[in-house]
Amino acid sequence: MFLFNTSAQKQKYKVGIVLSGGGALGFAHIGALQALEDCGIYPEIVAGASMGSIVGAFYANGYRPNEIYEFIKNEKFDHPINILAPTLKRGQLGLSSQKNVLKVLTKYIPHNTFEELKLPLFICVTNLTTGKAEFVNQGELIPYILASSAIPTVFEAVDINDMVYVDGGVLNNFPAQAIRKECTLLIGVDVKPDYEFTQANNIKDILMRSLQLVISENSQAGRQLCDVLIEPQSNVKYDEFSFKNFKKIYHDGYVSMKKYLDAHPEMWQKLAKQPEKTKTKKK
Repeated sequence: MFLFNTSAQKQKYKVGIVLSGGGALGFAHIGALQALEDCGIYPEIVAGASMGSIVGAFYANGYRPNEIYEFIKNEKFDHPINILAPTLKRGQLGLSSQKNVLKVLTKYIPHNTFEELKLPLFICVTNLTTGKAEFVNQGELIPYILASSAIPTVFEAVDINDMVYVDGGVLNNFPAQAIRKECTLLIGVDVKPDYEFTQANNIKDILMRSLQLVISENSQAGRQLCDVLIEPQSNVKYDEFSFKNFKKIYHDGYVSMKKYLDAHPEMWQKLAKQPEKTKTKKK
C-alpha cells in the first residue's frame, strides 16, 4: 500500500527524488523521470550522486526528460569515446579527463550556479582530503558535478578550494539523507541494486562484484529513507560503461517506474498535477 510519510508535517516540498550513481546505468534515471511525468508527477527537489548528479542537474535546470534524452543523442553521449578522454600528462590524477562532459554541462547549464537552478539540487561528493561525503547545494555547480562523477582512477580527481574530490558513490551512492526532511514523499531510483552473484569467470568479475558490494553497503541507509524505491535491472545485463546501450537502459528505467505507478494508482492520482512552465536555455 502507498502511504505518505507523516513523521513530520512541515516539509517544504511534496515530492523529492534521489538518483543514484551508476555510470551508463544512470541513463535509466531519464526513463524513470519520463514515466513520472507521463503520470503527472513532477519532483520538486532532487539529490544525486555521480551520473545521478548529471541527470539531476539537467532536470533541476528545468529540462524535461525528453529533452535530456535528446541531449544524450545529439551530443553522442551514447558513445564511450565521447565520455572518456584519455590523458597522459605529468601528475595526472586519473586516466581520463572530463573535458567532454564539462563542454556539455557548460553548454546546457551556462549559469553554473546552484542558486539559478529551477529546482533545489543536492549533489553528493567524496572529499578525499577529509575522508567524508559531502552534500553540496550552493555556489558553483559544474565543478561539483564533475567531482561527483569522477570515478576514481578512471577520471581525474577534481581540486576545489584545495580539497581533492572524487565520485560521490565512493562513500554514498544513494544520498537520500540530503533531502529526506525536505519532502513529504521521497522517491528513490537505484540503478545499482544488489544482484545475485553466481559465478566469477575472470578478474573483472571479481573486481566488479567487490565494487558492487561496497556500493550496496553505502546505499542502504539512503534506500531505507525512501517511501518509493525503484530498481531498474539494467545492471544484470550491462555495466557502468555500457554507454552504447543507452536506449535499452533508458527503457528499463521507464518500464520499472511505470510498472510501479500502474500498480499504485493511488499514488499518482494524489500527486498528479500540471508542470510549471519553465524557460529552458536554448541550445
